[in-house]
Amino acid sequence: MKQKVQEIRQLDIREIKQKIDTLEKELYNLRYQSRTSKVENPHRFKELRKEIARCKTIIREKEISNARR
Repeated sequence: MKQKVQEIRQLDIREIKQKIDTLEKELYNLRYQSRTSKVENPHRFKELRKEIARCKTIIREKEISNARR
């Protein structure tokens, strides 16, 4: 499920990393499914990759802001 950036920013780094793990597992399963059968929603690949990148970007922003303090 896609979350808005503001909702992700409210989470702490540990929760965001858990979210990334969940998204990566879902992406892995979707890739496996595409190899064995037809995928119902092929656009989901793009959504998952973008959401993973979004989460990683927010983690990096938080790390930089914590380093400046």
